[in-house]
Amino acid sequence: MPGIRTGNTNAGSSRRITHNNEMIARLERYFEFARLGTNWKTEILAGLTTFVTMAYIVFVNPSILRETGMPFQAVVAATCLCAAFGSILMGAVARYPIALAPGMGLNAYFTYTVVKGLGIPWQTALGAVFLSGIAFLILTLVGVRQLIVKAIPRDLYAAVAAGIGLFIALIGLRNAGIIVPSAATLVTLGNMRDPNTLLALFGLLAIAGLSAWRVRAAMLIGILLTTLMGAVFGLVHWTPGVYRFSDLAATAGQLDIRGAWNLGLAGIVFVFLFVDLFDNVGTLVGVGTSAGLFDADGEIPRVREILLCDATATVAGSLMGTSTVTSYIESAAGVAVGGRSGVTSIVTGLLFLAAMFLAPLVGAVPAAATAPALIVVGSLMLAHLSEVDWVDPVKAIPAFLTLITIPLTFSIANGLGFGFTSYALLKIVRGEIRSTHWLVYVLAALFIARFVYLGAG
Repeated sequence: MPGIRTGNTNAGSSRRITHNNEMIARLERYFEFARLGTNWKTEILAGLTTFVTMAYIVFVNPSILRETGMPFQAVVAATCLCAAFGSILMGAVARYPIALAPGMGLNAYFTYTVVKGLGIPWQTALGAVFLSGIAFLILTLVGVRQLIVKAIPRDLYAAVAAGIGLFIALIGLRNAGIIVPSAATLVTLGNMRDPNTLLALFGLLAIAGLSAWRVRAAMLIGILLTTLMGAVFGLVHWTPGVYRFSDLAATAGQLDIRGAWNLGLAGIVFVFLFVDLFDNVGTLVGVGTSAGLFDADGEIPRVREILLCDATATVAGSLMGTSTVTSYIESAAGVAVGGRSGVTSIVTGLLFLAAMFLAPLVGAVPAAATAPALIVVGSLMLAHLSEVDWVDPVKAIPAFLTLITIPLTFSIANGLGFGFTSYALLKIVRGEIRSTHWLVYVLAALFIARFVYLGAG
């Protein structure tokens, strides 16, 4: 009878609504909405904000890694997939509003130092990234991570971050044609009348101007505007293609773990591990402080889960075909608009997943459009220099050596080596051996052995 059927239908709809409401309530309890003072609308908006702020990595990471010979479209897909995986994992497991993606600086180290500088195949370099991720997992599980974080002088960490910023900016200036090699002066000013250099300067002005107006998507908008300007003046050369998910197979599973192990790339694995470790901790402290996520004693809740998510994302990234995946300081943009829970990073991850299907459009972005983003990212990373005690020579000199040798030797590893070694030696000279963690001396000894063994870079 119609009345009976209608009654059953209404009852069924009511049960479904009740079930859905109960599920939503459970999710809100899991993500601690009440304690954090947040809601679904705020979290979704925060996730969108974080995505828009860091979406430039979809353009920039493939542009850097393609110089190793890695297939461009495959790297685009790998970038989107590992950013989606890492961000969703961080949100669901660690429940923090921190998004992950292939790290700037680490992708440059991967390309320009490991592959192009040392002549190591990109497959083997991916194997080294995989090993660093596994090492990170093990260190986190056995608690050694806390020991390392405690041992490393904060001044050196700040100098490494700033040195990587100079490294990235130098690459951007070179890709833009603003700085070119010179036999007489090592480097010099490029041709300021070259159309591509002028296009890059337009992009730099666009990103800087938008940033000055506090536009959160400044880099993404600047890249798109520069690409559009390049297309108008015939500087964009692009053949439209159809993206297939199978394109990912060109990099997925292509890593050579045995080759990395046999080559004994301990120094390279250490750099991947070290930078990822402190980039993650620095981002966590910065974002967590802004969001008020630490407890009354200043401790980081669920820090073990956070680091496990980061390490797992790095392993997954190497398997998909990209350099080290790490936490992004751009996550602070989402926090600034109210993001407090893991839902923020889950939303960001889902948007990265959707972005993967726009991969064919990424091929239209010229180097002149991504180079300004590298320069601006590099400039932002110099903010860490304020954390260095420039009055104390024992801290200032190692920090300076770290800062300057990273870009000038085109190697993060060399910068770390000079920083650790000089810091340890100055502590010994000043008679303050016991005031420094023993692990610093161990790391310094390892770097000295590396310099003696390799002779260079």
